[in-house]
Amino acid sequence: MTTTPRTRGATVWLTGLPSAGKTTIARLLGARLKTEGHRVEVLDGDEIRRFLSAGLGFSREDRHTNVQRIGLVSEVLARNGVLSVVPVIAPHADSREAVRKRHDASETPYIEVHVATPVEVCSERDVKGLYARRAAGRLTGLTGVDDPYEPPVDPSLVLPTQRQTPQESADAVYAVLAERGLV
Repeated sequence: MTTTPRTRGATVWLTGLPSAGKTTIARLLGARLKTEGHRVEVLDGDEIRRFLSAGLGFSREDRHTNVQRIGLVSEVLARNGVLSVVPVIAPHADSREAVRKRHDASETPYIEVHVATPVEVCSERDVKGLYARRAAGRLTGLTGVDDPYEPPVDPSLVLPTQRQTPQESADAVYAVLAERGLV
């Protein structure tokens, strides 16, 4: 069933450790929203880093710059009626807070979702082989292992992905959008 799309955009910011399930959830949510006729963009953190943030490393400053770039693109899209779904690690609370403030300044809805998968589960999933490379001594600075990850203090939603399917997680995010009148 196709519904009439709304013109109000929003940012759904999915933050969590590597291999937590952020991108999978974002793609499922994005597909549902598109099927319903909504204007939606999934701003995948890996794609953004490869193109918009090419040349940045993984220092705290570079990570902050990357998050701010993604936050700007997302806020502009959302301000212009697009549901922007953003699966990105964004390990530092101050960087995420700066993105939230950008949205607040333009009165654009911002929904922070903590994909709260324990590091042990992420390590088992190891979608990109990062944890294996870290264990073999071929990678340092892995977020949540030897580089900090600051979980959100007051997210709109916490997803315990070790206890629910990706579809259940995407449905929970959709429910928050519906509750706020954004879908």
